[in-house]
Amino acid sequence: MLLNERIIELHDIAPKEFWGAQDSHLETIKRYYPKLKIVARGTTLKVFGEREELDEFENRFNRLMVHFTRYNNIDTNVIDRVIQSNSAEEHKMHDQDKILVHGIGGKLIKAMTPNQQKMVELIQKNDMVFAVGPAGTGKTYTGVALAVKALKEKQVKRIILTRPAVEAGENLGFLPGDMKEKLDPYMQPLYDALRDMLPPQTLEDYILKGIIQIAPLAFMRGRTLDHAFVILDEAQNTTHSQMKMFLTRMGKNAKFIITGDPGQVDLPRRTISGLKEALLILKDVEGVGIIYLDDKDIVRHRLVKKIIDAYKSIENHD
Repeated sequence: MLLNERIIELHDIAPKEFWGAQDSHLETIKRYYPKLKIVARGTTLKVFGEREELDEFENRFNRLMVHFTRYNNIDTNVIDRVIQSNSAEEHKMHDQDKILVHGIGGKLIKAMTPNQQKMVELIQKNDMVFAVGPAGTGKTYTGVALAVKALKEKQVKRIILTRPAVEAGENLGFLPGDMKEKLDPYMQPLYDALRDMLPPQTLEDYILKGIIQIAPLAFMRGRTLDHAFVILDEAQNTTHSQMKMFLTRMGKNAKFIITGDPGQVDLPRRTISGLKEALLILKDVEGVGIIYLDDKDIVRHRLVKKIIDAYKSIENHD
């Protein structure tokens, strides 16, 4: 049987970067299309096979090229996501694609997956958003980018980032050093995100002036948070009373994002997660948005997805 041939050219794309070291990206693409014969030579890709499968391949491959042109990078995780994702969702994301923050070193920080884009849209429509999903899905990073954007555009006067310091039982007195030194290990992921988005001196000035505040959840008690973009990270480790206390801190002109992974609860046994409870209680409340991110949104090393899948398979057998 005579196979159909399709020729695709890489336009304004460096083939070495696109195909990957030792053609590793190309090999990943090939694994998704075992029935096709795929041959790459420089900027030219020749593909042989049945017409229907060639059409599907060309559609997905064009989307990979669009991604590379927009973001100047591609990796195996991106390939997995684009090939597996819904075409309408992917196109919608690109149609609405907007830079959230111009980061350090010219880094353009944007929503990188359809669900991250939904998170952006939800915070535009709601004052409170719950972003729930496994590690590496960009919940916190996207949240911090939205907060920095709101601050730069003067939509809010300050950013408040908080986490329950559950590893120390929020009893930090026994730890060495001053309060900042005690807290920094628990707040490090938030600092890391901010350092991607703000120059070091600007970040330092904002922290000194209280424009950016990073504190454990226990420090939120008794406060009213006006004109602020507030992120509660690792919210799965809040108790019922902590979550209720935090949610009722909301003041005038405030935006709240609550992020967490219900599969990573570190609370004592028989203690109900405040996040799990809040998702049930608030699911129908107007003005509250909820987005569930999943394995397709993982933007860390592709091994993170494999690790999560491996643990899931064990947990499902328990």
